[in-house]
Amino acid sequence: MYICVPKNAPMRKLYHFLTIAALLQTALSVGQDFTDSNLPIVIINTDINPNTNDPFEIVDDPRVLANMKIIKHPDGSRNYLTDQNTAAFLNYNGRIDIEIRGSSSQSLPKKGYGLTTRQADNVSNNNVGLLGMPSENDWVLNGLAFDPSLIRDYLSYNLSRQMGNYAPRTEYCEVVINGDYRGLYLLQEKIKSDSNRVNIVKITTADNTSPNLTGGYITKADKTTGGDPVAWTMTSYAGSTDFLHDLPKPEEVTQQQDTYIHNQFSALAVSSHSNNASVTAGYPMIIDVPTFIDFMISSELASNADSYQLSSYFHKDRNGKLRAGPIWDYNLTYGNDLFEFGLDRSHYDVWQLDNGDNTGAKFWRDLFDNPTYRCYLSKRWNELTAPGQPLKHSNLVTFIDQTVALISEAIVREDERWETIPNHALEIDNLKVWLYNRLQWMTDNIGPFSICSNVVTPALVIEKINYNPGTSGSFPVSNDQEFIGIRNAGTTTVNLSGIYFRELGISYQFPANATLGSGQILYLASNSTVFASRYGLAAFGQFTRNLSNSRQKLVLADAFGNIIDTVEYFDASPWPNADGNGSYLQLINTALDNNIAPSWVASGANLETDGFEKRPEIAFYPNPVQNQLTIAAPAILEKVELFDVSGKLLQQSDTNAQTVTVDFTGFSKGLYFVKINSGAQTQTAKIIKQ
Repeated sequence: MYICVPKNAPMRKLYHFLTIAALLQTALSVGQDFTDSNLPIVIINTDINPNTNDPFEIVDDPRVLANMKIIKHPDGSRNYLTDQNTAAFLNYNGRIDIEIRGSSSQSLPKKGYGLTTRQADNVSNNNVGLLGMPSENDWVLNGLAFDPSLIRDYLSYNLSRQMGNYAPRTEYCEVVINGDYRGLYLLQEKIKSDSNRVNIVKITTADNTSPNLTGGYITKADKTTGGDPVAWTMTSYAGSTDFLHDLPKPEEVTQQQDTYIHNQFSALAVSSHSNNASVTAGYPMIIDVPTFIDFMISSELASNADSYQLSSYFHKDRNGKLRAGPIWDYNLTYGNDLFEFGLDRSHYDVWQLDNGDNTGAKFWRDLFDNPTYRCYLSKRWNELTAPGQPLKHSNLVTFIDQTVALISEAIVREDERWETIPNHALEIDNLKVWLYNRLQWMTDNIGPFSICSNVVTPALVIEKINYNPGTSGSFPVSNDQEFIGIRNAGTTTVNLSGIYFRELGISYQFPANATLGSGQILYLASNSTVFASRYGLAAFGQFTRNLSNSRQKLVLADAFGNIIDTVEYFDASPWPNADGNGSYLQLINTALDNNIAPSWVASGANLETDGFEKRPEIAFYPNPVQNQLTIAAPAILEKVELFDVSGKLLQQSDTNAQTVTVDFTGFSKGLYFVKINSGAQTQTAKIIKQ
């Protein structure tokens, strides 16, 4: 059975239901035989209370200390409770502190929990990777409250990640606390600032002037829980919406920070309400349009009864745009609601942002009504629902079936423990039918996208990347010497207004009405002053944060998020070695695909000479080739390497001649890359085999 409390229940009714819940918890606490599972097993034992000699009860506040073990066979085989003392089968074995989490769900007998992994001193954070998730210390045990399907959060978070966004990673597990089997849970990441979660700078109390004042922030539209104060309120088309600080913490936010991030939302409200889609002064200059669109698609696909008004997160990196997400709390979705209390809001044939209840701040509806935004929303929707894409109904059904198969045996134990799953098979069948109807309704009602279907982006190419510059006595700080070179490979001048780096990690947005002439190159530096001193050139602008020394994805996009150029570099083979040795990555030719390693070389040429246009030419002929390729160079060729289009090395030979032949006889037709080393010069050529 469910014991559910509506989110706006009067206190008298709330007390009544909490009392019933407490009685039922006692009644249902009878243990059941649980010995093994195909899922990981989480065992938590709280410390002993010296006053009672019993384990501490886990409460909402304060947190209590405990030991936690996670049993997970590395080979994926079955897990047993008896494995808890076998080190090889323990994914985690250490200290935690833990509390009950949630709002309405706290009324249920089955609780959800928040926990932090601790060092042996019970104070220091213990950053660990649980069940294959990246290392961190803050985690959530999601009790799957109010969801008889047991998959709604899991489905939604996975779909969001498949769409290319960060959403909390999740792993199903079965939980035992103080010897009591508690059922099926999702161990998942807590939303927080981290390079593997919300990848933004963590703002501090000292960051009260620009540029540090500009980020990073995590803000949420939500109801107050745990005493967190409302930061500000914005009007909606159905009342008002409260906004709360998450980063910085409410107790740490300064007046300057509160004012700054509030002003960002206010500027969005003004520009969206005035229908201002200008790339120099409208909402595209304030928000990252793709994340807002994807957040809206996730919310509307699920017909999330809470979206926009509750559990709706936003984040903003330093000098970056305001972004929507990550998504959170997707239990009242896909046709599910708190039916016991007369709530029935998650329908397949409504827009949740216009349903008269929980519609969120006005800017959501205003964006939806803007023709340009609506066009990009429709375009993205039709992309995601195309064959082979994550929101195609057949793909959704496959994912649902795989998930149900994964948790099938735990479902039986869950229902035996809590009696909350009247007919799981019927629940899943209804979910699939509901999704089919929802997809069809949204496709029929989202509108056309012809005006934004064939956007022409400028011919800007990322052609130089110095991600880990070498150091010297004059320039001892590598990070201060980083730069990115962007060339206009087109035949006309490009207006750079609103163009920005779309992928989190670095932030830069070109100023309004800046231009770059045909064939010209500009440099963005991590430190403009050091760049000018080190390289003898003035940087066009200064980006925020630093390039990764191992790998990073750079996505240059226009103001609406249309991708202009993408490069993901690595510091490992087959990428050229430009890692801390005084070289930088140089694209051989702007006509090449700059997202693959053979298109790049490591260079130490002076930037002011742009030396690659002035080198003695190396000839590759015939090209296209059928059998023998000849390479003729003005200097001795020392090494020749042949790669396929994926970057796989096919041939390698050491040479000592100015003319070399490469045998293509045994290779199939297609595109190849030949890389040569000649003294200090390295060059890669694109070769077509006929």
